[in-house]
Amino acid sequence: MLAIHPTAVVDRHAEISADVEIGPYCVIGPNVSIAEGCRLVAHVHVTGHTSIGAGTDVCPFASLGTPPQSVRYRGGPTRLVIGARCDIREGVTINTGTEDGRGVTEIGDNCFLMVGSHVGHDCRVGAHVTFANNAVLGGHVSVGDWVFLGGQAAVHQFVRIGEGAMIAGVTGVSEDVIPFGFCIGQRGFLNGLNVVGLRRRGCNRADLLRLRGAYRMLFSGAGAFRERLAEADVAYAGDPLVGKILEFIHESGKRSLAMPAGRKGSPATGGDTS
Repeated sequence: MLAIHPTAVVDRHAEISADVEIGPYCVIGPNVSIAEGCRLVAHVHVTGHTSIGAGTDVCPFASLGTPPQSVRYRGGPTRLVIGARCDIREGVTINTGTEDGRGVTEIGDNCFLMVGSHVGHDCRVGAHVTFANNAVLGGHVSVGDWVFLGGQAAVHQFVRIGEGAMIAGVTGVSEDVIPFGFCIGQRGFLNGLNVVGLRRRGCNRADLLRLRGAYRMLFSGAGAFRERLAEADVAYAGDPLVGKILEFIHESGKRSLAMPAGRKGSPATGGDTS
């Protein structure tokens, strides 16, 4: 049964499904769509062309669908799409996309955004992603499934974070992080694999040994990075887990690839001399 508190302000053009709970002092704009089973606890602001998936909880003082924080935004009807069964805690902010970007900011299913976290314009966040308190994404960031961002982690615009990676707390990420990688440091560097996350997802000893072998080949071997990458392509052809790392590297992006401390170079920066 739909339950809207008498102090809430819900635009008559908003699409509110059955079994939605909208608590005290919430404000819902005209282009908002809220699916069944959602709960907006209190003091939640949802505006813009925003859709919220079924079963999502939103806590007080969250602000969803506000205009992008971009000087290039021209007021167009860009969107925010939030998946199902997300847990959006106090003070979270998520902006819509921009006309010059993808035009949409996306949050996948089953995400947990803790207090004060922020998702900038045109970001694509996968499923089962966790943001600890005050973790923030700049614009155009891509985050794979099952990623964990530690408290006060900050990700630079256009960075890619691969599936299953972990970003340590108070880490600044300005380079792409491989799937299953562990990134740490004031200027984040690659520091091995997210072994805890891999085990939690059911990876066995053999899986971990193959991933560790591929990691050593890519990031600890001699010669140029491109040579080591070609070697790994052959050695781990057909391996489903290592293949995700290799595919991520080959796809490349606007940022260079995060490397271990003391290493230099990546496919984007042109080789390895150390």
